[in-house]
Amino acid sequence: MGEKLFRGQILDFLEDPGVTETTLEALRYLEDGALVTGADGCVLEVGPYALFRAKYPGAAVHDYTGRLIMPGFIDTHIHFPQMQIIASYGRQLLDWLTRYTFPAEAQLQNAALAKTLARDFVRELLANGTTTCLAFAAESAVSAEALFEAAIEWNMRMISGKVLMNRNAPAVIKDSAAEAYTESEALIRKWHKRERCLYAITPRFAISCDMEELKMAGRLHAEYPETYIQTHLSENRDEVATTLGLFPGCRDYLEIYEQAGIVKDRSVFAHGIFLSDSELDRLASTGASIAHCPTSNLFLGSGLYDLRRAKTHGVVTSIATDVGAGTSFSLLQTLNEAYKVQQLQGCTLDPLTAFYMITLGAARTLKLEDKIGSLAVGSEADFVVIDYQAQHLQALRMQYLQRTGHWNL
Repeated sequence: MGEKLFRGQILDFLEDPGVTETTLEALRYLEDGALVTGADGCVLEVGPYALFRAKYPGAAVHDYTGRLIMPGFIDTHIHFPQMQIIASYGRQLLDWLTRYTFPAEAQLQNAALAKTLARDFVRELLANGTTTCLAFAAESAVSAEALFEAAIEWNMRMISGKVLMNRNAPAVIKDSAAEAYTESEALIRKWHKRERCLYAITPRFAISCDMEELKMAGRLHAEYPETYIQTHLSENRDEVATTLGLFPGCRDYLEIYEQAGIVKDRSVFAHGIFLSDSELDRLASTGASIAHCPTSNLFLGSGLYDLRRAKTHGVVTSIATDVGAGTSFSLLQTLNEAYKVQQLQGCTLDPLTAFYMITLGAARTLKLEDKIGSLAVGSEADFVVIDYQAQHLQALRMQYLQRTGHWNL
């Protein structure tokens, strides 16, 4: 396959809009632009269509005039097995896990079912513009295998791992620290950096992992430092209280993970709603980040994440769907809810910052900004096309912006 030229309105980010003096310093926008990709599937150049059409006369042209081309969306926390139970009758977190999540995850010991659901999961993500995700599989190794296989089939960038869980769960989905180590290491050796797959060591959370299991996760990451760590942190008040009761020697939730050695610059902690100032400062000092999951937090009544407070402490936040307590695969819909969560706390999440958080910002969180999250030369040609005319009301909104001139960046 040779060079391809994609024509349309082009938007990507050069920097976080929140740290630049003007909006224009943070982004690149071309009203009639061209994105040129090479035979290797990477970006060759981005520039004006009129200039690049002549510069690349042999390129196959894909004309998306009047539509927006931007980097693919990045979801930093989602549960593959939970797509089956999305938006199930709303219980609080711990009840919800017991009633819905654990039974759903137990089904994914069935390899055939895992393969079918993995393909459905990947298709649903791509249909919503998500081209990279950090996903929990189930406790079974076959669930992780199925997800990586489906990602390769669709050439999707997938970061995932089998869930580690040795207590406070049904026996059928529990492992031991020794079993978890053996299975996880085998998965790392087979899948990490294979095609576009990367591995995330995945202890569910401190309630379902004792210190032996958590420390095993820390040792495994020390042995394979280019892997990721993903888990949950301070999502729900009852969860926090239960966790501290299980680890009475720890002053706060984060200290449990610190003692286990899993608070690293490649650690992504989902939720982080009820963190103390000390915990936020310690997270910031390590470079660990928080994945904010607004639709899940609202659906389960967990609480409101304070983005402004986290930023004040220097903690990097990305945006995540957290399907299936999260109620939509769409990161656009998730940004809609993130906006509302911040409004309820007297803070406005501006749209450019929001889009940065699901593109370049998330890529930086995952240490992948050289590959995804922007349309920089040499990056993977990983992008989406947004059609302003997809819905009638959306088309009317766009027409208004064009008439008034407010659509110009």
